[in-house]
Amino acid sequence: MKKIAKLAASALMSAVILVGCASGAALKDGTYTGEGQGNNGPIKVSVTVASGKISEVKIDEEKETEGIWEKAEEGVTKALVGKTSTEGVDTISGATNSSKGILEAVDNALKNAK
Repeated sequence: MKKIAKLAASALMSAVILVGCASGAALKDGTYTGEGQGNNGPIKVSVTVASGKISEVKIDEEKETEGIWEKAEEGVTKALVGKTSTEGVDTISGATNSSKGILEAVDNALKNAK
Protein backbone atom coordinates (compact mmCIF):
# COMPACT_ATOMS: atom_id res chain seq x y z
CA MET A 1 0.00 0.00 0.00
CA LYS A 2 2.87 2.42 0.79
CA LYS A 3 4.42 1.68 -2.62
CA ILE A 4 1.17 2.60 -4.36
CA ALA A 5 0.95 5.86 -2.40
CA LYS A 6 4.57 6.72 -3.30
CA LEU A 7 3.95 5.93 -6.97
CA ALA A 8 0.80 8.03 -6.99
CA ALA A 9 2.61 10.95 -5.34
CA SER A 10 5.46 10.65 -7.83
CA ALA A 11 3.07 10.57 -10.78
CA LEU A 12 1.21 13.61 -9.46
CA MET A 13 4.44 15.57 -9.01
CA SER A 14 5.54 14.68 -12.56
CA ALA A 15 2.19 15.86 -13.93
CA VAL A 16 2.50 19.17 -12.08
CA ILE A 17 5.98 19.73 -13.48
CA LEU A 18 4.88 18.93 -17.03
CA VAL A 19 1.89 21.25 -16.82
CA GLY A 20 4.13 24.04 -15.56
CA CYS A 21 6.47 23.61 -18.52
CA ALA A 22 3.73 23.40 -21.12
CA SER A 23 1.71 26.35 -19.88
CA GLY A 24 4.52 28.87 -19.99
CA ALA A 25 7.12 28.32 -17.33
CA ALA A 26 9.25 31.24 -16.21
CA LEU A 27 11.37 32.89 -18.88
CA LYS A 28 15.01 34.01 -18.68
CA ASP A 29 15.27 37.71 -17.95
CA GLY A 30 16.57 39.90 -20.77
CA THR A 31 15.48 41.62 -23.96
CA TYR A 32 14.75 39.53 -27.03
CA THR A 33 13.83 40.41 -30.60
CA GLY A 34 11.46 38.70 -32.97
CA GLU A 35 9.63 39.15 -36.24
CA GLY A 36 6.14 38.27 -37.41
CA GLN A 37 4.06 38.83 -40.52
CA GLY A 38 1.56 41.67 -40.32
CA ASN A 39 -1.07 42.77 -42.83
CA ASN A 40 1.35 44.96 -44.83
CA GLY A 41 4.70 43.35 -44.08
CA PRO A 42 6.95 42.30 -41.25
CA ILE A 43 6.45 43.46 -37.67
CA LYS A 44 9.61 43.56 -35.55
CA VAL A 45 9.45 43.66 -31.75
CA SER A 46 11.68 43.80 -28.71
CA VAL A 47 10.34 41.87 -25.73
CA THR A 48 11.69 42.58 -22.26
CA VAL A 49 11.43 39.83 -19.67
CA ALA A 50 11.84 40.64 -15.97
CA SER A 51 11.25 38.29 -13.04
CA GLY A 52 10.46 35.53 -15.53
CA LYS A 53 7.53 37.35 -17.17
CA ILE A 54 6.98 39.75 -20.05
CA SER A 55 7.39 43.28 -18.72
CA GLU A 56 7.32 45.22 -21.99
CA VAL A 57 6.68 44.69 -25.69
CA LYS A 58 8.12 47.43 -27.89
CA ILE A 59 7.35 47.66 -31.60
CA ASP A 60 10.59 48.34 -33.46
CA GLU A 61 9.29 48.30 -37.02
CA GLU A 62 5.94 47.96 -38.79
CA LYS A 63 4.21 49.01 -42.01
CA GLU A 64 0.61 48.59 -40.92
CA THR A 65 -2.40 50.73 -41.79
CA GLU A 66 -2.60 53.89 -39.71
CA GLY A 67 -5.79 54.13 -37.68
CA ILE A 68 -6.15 50.36 -37.49
CA TRP A 69 -2.65 49.46 -36.34
CA GLU A 70 -2.81 51.49 -33.15
CA LYS A 71 -5.68 49.36 -31.82
CA ALA A 72 -3.66 46.17 -32.26
CA GLU A 73 -0.47 47.70 -30.88
CA GLU A 74 -2.09 49.02 -27.72
CA GLY A 75 -4.43 46.11 -27.03
CA VAL A 76 -2.06 43.22 -27.71
CA THR A 77 1.05 44.69 -26.11
CA LYS A 78 -0.83 45.57 -22.91
CA ALA A 79 -2.42 42.11 -22.77
CA LEU A 80 1.02 40.45 -22.91
CA VAL A 81 2.50 42.24 -19.88
CA GLY A 82 2.76 39.88 -16.91
CA LYS A 83 2.45 36.73 -19.01
CA THR A 84 4.99 34.03 -19.83
CA SER A 85 3.65 33.33 -23.34
CA THR A 86 1.18 34.59 -25.91
CA GLU A 87 -1.24 31.82 -24.98
CA GLY A 88 -4.70 33.16 -24.27
CA VAL A 89 -4.06 36.63 -25.71
CA ASP A 90 -6.85 37.54 -28.12
CA THR A 91 -6.50 39.42 -31.39
CA ILE A 92 -8.14 42.82 -31.70
CA SER A 93 -11.30 42.92 -33.82
CA GLY A 94 -10.73 44.96 -36.97
CA ALA A 95 -6.96 44.55 -36.66
CA THR A 96 -6.70 40.78 -36.70
CA ASN A 97 -3.74 40.44 -39.07
CA SER A 98 -1.75 43.11 -37.25
CA SER A 99 -2.55 41.43 -33.92
CA LYS A 100 -1.46 38.04 -35.25
CA GLY A 101 1.76 39.62 -36.54
CA ILE A 102 2.57 41.01 -33.10
CA LEU A 103 1.81 37.68 -31.42
CA GLU A 104 3.96 35.79 -33.94
CA ALA A 105 6.83 38.25 -33.43
CA VAL A 106 6.60 37.88 -29.65
CA ASP A 107 6.49 34.07 -29.94
CA ASN A 108 9.64 34.19 -32.06
CA ALA A 109 11.37 36.50 -29.56
CA LEU A 110 10.45 34.30 -26.61
CA LYS A 111 12.05 31.23 -28.21
CA ASN A 112 15.35 32.70 -27.04
CA ALA A 113 14.08 33.30 -23.50
CA LYS A 114 13.36 29.65 -22.67
